[in-house]
Amino acid sequence: MKKIKTLGVWSVFVLIYLIGSCQTQNEQAVEEANAALSLAKKDNIEIIKPLYITDTTKHDTDDPAIWINYEKPEESLIVGTDKNEDGALYVFDLKGNIIGDKTVRGLKRPNNVDIEYGLKINGQKVDIAVTGERLAHKLRIFSLPDMLAIDNGGIPVFEGETGVEYRDLMGISLYKRPKDDAIFAIIGRKTGPTDGTYLWQYLLEEDGNGKVKATLVRKFGKYSGINEIEAIAVDDALGYVYYSDEGVGIRKYYADPEKGNEELALFGTDDFKEDHEGISIYHKAGEKGYILVSDQQANRFNIYNRIGTTAAPHQHNLLKTVYVSTNESDGSEVSSFNFNDDFQNGLFVAMSDDKTFQIYKWEDIAGKELLPLEK
Repeated sequence: MKKIKTLGVWSVFVLIYLIGSCQTQNEQAVEEANAALSLAKKDNIEIIKPLYITDTTKHDTDDPAIWINYEKPEESLIVGTDKNEDGALYVFDLKGNIIGDKTVRGLKRPNNVDIEYGLKINGQKVDIAVTGERLAHKLRIFSLPDMLAIDNGGIPVFEGETGVEYRDLMGISLYKRPKDDAIFAIIGRKTGPTDGTYLWQYLLEEDGNGKVKATLVRKFGKYSGINEIEAIAVDDALGYVYYSDEGVGIRKYYADPEKGNEELALFGTDDFKEDHEGISIYHKAGEKGYILVSDQQANRFNIYNRIGTTAAPHQHNLLKTVYVSTNESDGSEVSSFNFNDDFQNGLFVAMSDDKTFQIYKWEDIAGKELLPLEK
């Protein structure tokens, strides 16, 4: 049997029994989630249940991303990392079924993944999924929705760094600058310097031969030195990048390298049990929306306002905390897009440490407290 780690201060333990060979791994994951819900109710903890749980990966899920198919929204995809030296980028449909012919295998410990739209290659706009091979110190770039490699086998990053694990690529987020549609990758590593250069930012563009090259444009970002920095998220529309300095808080900077390296905010410093982890941004028209951050060891997500006030534009207050049935959730992603009848107000997807990703209806995450803002 398997013991699930403590859920917040209530110490909820879930006993998972081995299921007979006739039951699939996905069914086991569903039963684990249901068991957590049942036992947690005894302690009056409201835990949100996912609508779908993905098929299980081979090793260790870590971070998801969502690709929107604007022509056929119901055929949108979820891309998730399987973190191992024999790792992969798994591709799922919106019900969590693995799409085998799109899944990319043989990656050297991919941690995080992000998606961006409209990178110009051979005169055409190509959507891309970008991950990193931690053990190879390389960015990997794949076209969407076919998931074909367009990176000449990988792009070396953190070149010249000699510290232990200073080149071990982990966090990734992509930024598309509105004024010229330039696309950047902002990346972090297992550990690094505390001199304000922990994150490196690369411009992604065609190399002239139908592939992608990356040019280093800046080094920035404070780091406490306490744990590590993995979770990174960019708000394209507002032009900000957020990242989790684990055990300290969420740091905020301008995403555009032309706007400088001033830290704009450090928030969420008192709202977490231990590690600050996955960050995702739910945005609506204009500046409405929320920032969701995983409180990993508490099995919950803290939700902050996307914007502050005129007097304090970078003040992000805690609006709500939600407990979900994921366990030790690391990476997550959210979208406000209307995908289908299941996800008319958007979806939220988060990894769980049982080799799955859990897929939630946005209205279940938002509840009555937050939904009025979206109307």
